[in-house]
Amino acid sequence: MSAIMSNFKDLILPPQLESAVAAMGYQTPTPIQAQAIPVALTNRDIIGCAQTGTGKTAAFCIPMIARLLKTPRRNSLILVPTRELAVQIEEVLVKLTKSCKEMETVLIIGGVAMSPQVKVLWKKPRIVVATPGRLLDHLRRGNISLSTTEVLVLDEADRMLDMGFAPQLNEILRFLPKSRQTMLFSATLPPDILKLAAKYLKDPVRVTVGPVSEPIELIKQSVVKTTGATKNNTLVDELNARKGSVLIFARTKKRTDRVAKFLSECGYKASRIHGDRSQKQRGDAIDGFRDGKFRILVATDIAARGIDIAHIAHVINYDLPMVPEDYIHRIGRTARAGAEGQALSLLTPEDSMQWRDISKLLAKKEAAKARTTI
Repeated sequence: MSAIMSNFKDLILPPQLESAVAAMGYQTPTPIQAQAIPVALTNRDIIGCAQTGTGKTAAFCIPMIARLLKTPRRNSLILVPTRELAVQIEEVLVKLTKSCKEMETVLIIGGVAMSPQVKVLWKKPRIVVATPGRLLDHLRRGNISLSTTEVLVLDEADRMLDMGFAPQLNEILRFLPKSRQTMLFSATLPPDILKLAAKYLKDPVRVTVGPVSEPIELIKQSVVKTTGATKNNTLVDELNARKGSVLIFARTKKRTDRVAKFLSECGYKASRIHGDRSQKQRGDAIDGFRDGKFRILVATDIAARGIDIAHIAHVINYDLPMVPEDYIHRIGRTARAGAEGQALSLLTPEDSMQWRDISKLLAKKEAAKARTTI
């Protein structure tokens, strides 16, 4: 393994990148930078385990740009779970590539019109920062080719899987050349992340900074038995007993509308998102929830993909998901950034089969985790 660097001056970088690194004030590297950058500069695949705020953006951006400067006709792809993270990474890339000729960075995210993105994609940008859903839309329409991708970065991979993006990731990765460098960064290393890495990375070097924690360990899970006739009253009782923001999952669009309307009539500040709501309506609801205008957001599983809001204190399953794996995706929206969270499921007698399947899945994941720690 490459030596751990102690100062950014230790790195041998292309002059234009070296000057940008100096201009941004990088001097002493953070632990993840000190361990990951020297390895990445040797073109090895990497599994990097570090929490948000540890400097991992520079840990993959600097070696990625260095490689692109040596391969003029190649490009790179950075996949992230949320629009907000994509924007943050783009801001760093713009500064690092300020003196690099023909090193365009484009942002491919949802929530904005596709046509301007099509125009910039036809110019064949060197660096694409994207969320999975929107990138897949462009791939299916033939607006972008990934055949010349030299470097792939999967940032906050655990969050992408928590949000239900595994099918999109698998489809996107089929468009990529097998000969490439892949860097996967994650705050946790659950079995599904290790499985993803085994499938798509070649002999990766693992770089770990700080303790590896399982987010599900920070989530207090509970159930309350109720009936279809009393479920709304049970929901109100639980909301009154809790403090903080609440994300409620309902099974269908109609039930989402019905629950949100009921809560609003009860005096709660609640909004809703589902597939029949316009992009603007969904954006306004999510922004209002994030900013505290609404305490409660009611959502369907599909509409909630891509939502990542740090302050969600509670996830309530008004309805159980039809697919057991979606239960994991749902409750993973709480307990972000090391905080504790609570997940509550309202169980009616009709839910017994679904809850049994969910319980089996949880037991299976616990057993798999135990095997990885032996």
